[in-house]
Amino acid sequence: MKATDLLVQCLENEGVEYIYGIMGKETLDLIDSLSKSKQIKFVNVRHEQGAAFMADIYGRLAKKPGVCLATLGPGATNLLTGISSANLDHSPVIAITGQAGLERQHPESHQYLDVVKIFEPATKWSVQIKDSQTISTIIRKAFRVAQMEKPGAVLIELPENLAPQMIPSNPLPVSPIPKSTPISQAIEYARSLINQSNKPLVIIGNGVIRQEAVDELLTFMENLKAPAVHSFMAKGVLSKDHPLNYFTFGFTKQDVVLPIIEESDLLLVVGFDFVEKLPKEWNKKQRPVLHIDPLPAEMNEHYPVKGELVGDLKETFNALNSLEIQSKPWVPSGNLKEQIKAAYQIDLEVKGNQALTVENILTIIENLTTEKTIVISDVGAHKVSIARTYQPKQAGRLIISNGLASMGIAVPGAIGAKLACPDDPVICITGDGGALMNISEIETAKRLGLSFIIIVLNNSALKLEEQMMQDKFANSFGTSFGNPDFVKLAESFGIKGVRPNDLIEFETELKNALNQSHELTLIDVHGMNV
Repeated sequence: MKATDLLVQCLENEGVEYIYGIMGKETLDLIDSLSKSKQIKFVNVRHEQGAAFMADIYGRLAKKPGVCLATLGPGATNLLTGISSANLDHSPVIAITGQAGLERQHPESHQYLDVVKIFEPATKWSVQIKDSQTISTIIRKAFRVAQMEKPGAVLIELPENLAPQMIPSNPLPVSPIPKSTPISQAIEYARSLINQSNKPLVIIGNGVIRQEAVDELLTFMENLKAPAVHSFMAKGVLSKDHPLNYFTFGFTKQDVVLPIIEESDLLLVVGFDFVEKLPKEWNKKQRPVLHIDPLPAEMNEHYPVKGELVGDLKETFNALNSLEIQSKPWVPSGNLKEQIKAAYQIDLEVKGNQALTVENILTIIENLTTEKTIVISDVGAHKVSIARTYQPKQAGRLIISNGLASMGIAVPGAIGAKLACPDDPVICITGDGGALMNISEIETAKRLGLSFIIIVLNNSALKLEEQMMQDKFANSFGTSFGNPDFVKLAESFGIKGVRPNDLIEFETELKNALNQSHELTLIDVHGMNV
């Protein structure tokens, strides 16, 4: 069979359902092979960055690698931001790019760039297929590498001259990734550390969600009875009303949660990725750490590791839960939980005559959504508000990009989310700056017949940068811009666009959009308070 037929057969063997991308001359053979697949749907998008973001969010929610595709040169480099974002957020993604034939890669050549080398810093593995006979081996390794802890992105480059070569069919069998458990001595030592502490604090990272260890961690916490805090990407592990939930830390300014870290005498750091916030920002008093993670700790003076449990988190907590661990109930001093709620504007009472602020909008969204609702945050000032105020009802249902923290992820990310979870409501919240970066993907969503809600916070400014400029220089140079009429823009794509004038109208429009489960809706929240 043709080399690209085998490549598609290998992708089918890995369980791939969708490939997001844009074709080019160097990928025509692959597109032809995809056209014959009864399993894989090719989603032709409007920009390769959008394709990478779709693969990223699909990978997080589907719990298997998302796949994106581009041609050589500019097509490949357009993928780079989304691939970098997936890699830093530890989302499993496979990027496949075309390339000039091997005979064109030595002299200066039209559109030729060393894409493998460009992608090396942004991926776990970046490889060119140099021999079509190795396709099966490379595809199997790529999926395995992308899914091993910590998950991330892999680039596979296929030169044009190899694509039509005739080779035998030989996909490799898919085998599960082995799970490991910490040795008994490490578990016993961890128990002794916990039992010797007076004020342990659990710091919950995204690895808990990624490894599907939420239930096991909750069982552990019910026994320990010590308080806990979440990273941005781990929100939802503890319910909003859980007595041990002290919400979210990791903010540059007004991180009201930090006193609980400083008051504790042992930090149980579970599945936390340093890419969200370096320990020097939240462990300035260098509290001792019990590191619980699939990978060994990266130690430094602000991450003083006293014990390590390295292994699969689900298996690790099953082992811990089989032991007798002393309860360590304690309450931070100074009525801290109420201080956090007030500072983060949690549990607001929203009335129709109140201002149309991000926090009031988030409270309405929280009130109207269910456990299954997926909320995707773009990057900007509103991301900070979402990390503080919005409380998801289930782990893994709030998607915040916090590694690369790239603007423009929300609209294409909503497409990936809806394809991963077609029966679940999806709401993406974006600023006007991030929205216009990939607004063209509304056409992709409309063409696919998808339904979700886009909330555009429209203030004609880069609000976060404006705040930082004001703080540092007392001016806001370079942060303002003009916008199109988002309602008319939505209608030009053939979707519904609405512009509420107050909170009552916003709540009504959101209810209507949630009830219209087969329609795309854009809600333009326009005003200086946003």
